[in-house]
Amino acid sequence: MIRIRDIILPPEHNAHQLGFEAAQMLHISPSKIRQMRIVRRSVDARKKPNVRIVYTIDVQVEGSEKKILKQSGCKKASPAPVSYYQVPKTDLRPEHRPVVVGFGPAGMFAALILAMSGLRPLVLERGEDALTRHEKVEKFFATGQLDPASNVQFGEGGAGTFSDGKLNTGVNNPRIGWILEQFVKAGAREEILYDAKPHVGTDVLLEVVQNLRQRILSLGGEVRFCTQVTGLVLEGGTVAGVRTAQGEIIPTRHVVLAIGHSARDTFTMLEQTGIPMEPKPFSMGVRIEHKQRDIDTAQYGMVSPALPPADYKLAEHLDSETVYTFCMCPGGFVVAAASEEGRVVTNGMSYADRDGENANAALLVTLNPADFPFPGALGGMQWQRQVEENAYRVSGSYRAPAQTVGDFLAGRPSTGPASVIPTYRPGVHWCDLHQVLPEKITRALAEALPRLERNLAGFANPEAVLTAPETRSSSPVRIVRGENRQSPVAGLYPTGEGAGYAGGIMSAAIDGMMTAEAILESLK
Repeated sequence: MIRIRDIILPPEHNAHQLGFEAAQMLHISPSKIRQMRIVRRSVDARKKPNVRIVYTIDVQVEGSEKKILKQSGCKKASPAPVSYYQVPKTDLRPEHRPVVVGFGPAGMFAALILAMSGLRPLVLERGEDALTRHEKVEKFFATGQLDPASNVQFGEGGAGTFSDGKLNTGVNNPRIGWILEQFVKAGAREEILYDAKPHVGTDVLLEVVQNLRQRILSLGGEVRFCTQVTGLVLEGGTVAGVRTAQGEIIPTRHVVLAIGHSARDTFTMLEQTGIPMEPKPFSMGVRIEHKQRDIDTAQYGMVSPALPPADYKLAEHLDSETVYTFCMCPGGFVVAAASEEGRVVTNGMSYADRDGENANAALLVTLNPADFPFPGALGGMQWQRQVEENAYRVSGSYRAPAQTVGDFLAGRPSTGPASVIPTYRPGVHWCDLHQVLPEKITRALAEALPRLERNLAGFANPEAVLTAPETRSSSPVRIVRGENRQSPVAGLYPTGEGAGYAGGIMSAAIDGMMTAEAILESLK
């Protein structure tokens, strides 16, 4: 096939126009194109409001591709590269099947590779299946009744299930295309295969994670829900098994520890067991909400149904920290993400269509271990808890403390919303966020907001809403591992975001796959 880059079209275009432009660039008739596949699609809004859609496509043509490329003289066309990921196979079988602790993206894709390789993994997930979990989450949103065992953080699919489902990542890895294909096979839209910023959406993810589970089961794997690992069985510095909350001891020599960034009781158990861990940098801050229409206007110079809801990614480097946006959810909602009683946590999510009235993003301040007010490997985790407890104390419930940007910068409490109505359920508590968040964070946010306004018009709109606290953007703990991906305790494989080695669905899935590959390599 022939790959053609930088095909530029207006937002209002169709597949016929795309094929016609490709034929023009190759100097052939459109009828000579036998097959066309989109490789990448992105939005170019640098010359707003003259927004354009940019494509890279692969085409199969009638005749000699080599001859057509030579005759066209098109510098944007070349032979399409062949790239694919091959799942490793093995005929070797360990005495005990590998155990995967946690069924978020890292655990799910580790289990999938292990199952496809014939090792019949056992997955132990502390939370519930996606459908039951969804019911519990909706009940919490509606009533404020939290189930600590089944919530936005814990359950099938992990924290990513209740998010925007973003699948973009800053790493370049041959496993990315394969992961996207697995999501599509499980029910995600085909657009994620080529969109520059692919996302699935919470509503679709609920189906996808169930279908991925069924595939693991069909390959001989097993998934047990409501099964929390509460201890490790060690023999001579090597893993020999895991202990569950039900008192069962499951023998194994391979434990994939994909526990997620909110498994605080598990972090405590690991520290007490003597598993080497260390504090790592993380971030805390707020969610900021604007009208999606205002973000579209700022980013595109117009509002058009032919364009996707606009997003943004901003950063401002201050003297001792960086303030940046993360997990931006176009047309999304700020959600209650608590996993422990008496603590308030916020996060963001979007549905597949991203058709909500508001846009939201985490607005975070970088924090280093030297900043932590608590010592030790779990110092950052203890700081998170302190901030979340303070938010609950201020609001008196699971309502999230909130303040308009104008009031925050002026240092006065808010008493209600203006044009931007907060989407957080079960509701917000209007107050002064300076009484909720540490001074280091409020000072950095106040300094950065006017500067970020220069990069995105309207970002510091006085009527925008800040909802707090956003504390779970990443793990504050790193579980030490070596080049063989094992802890100093042999057979223990810290994996994914909770272990401190990933930052989002895609990077966690990649890390899970690489851990599974390491286990397969260890069997040789």
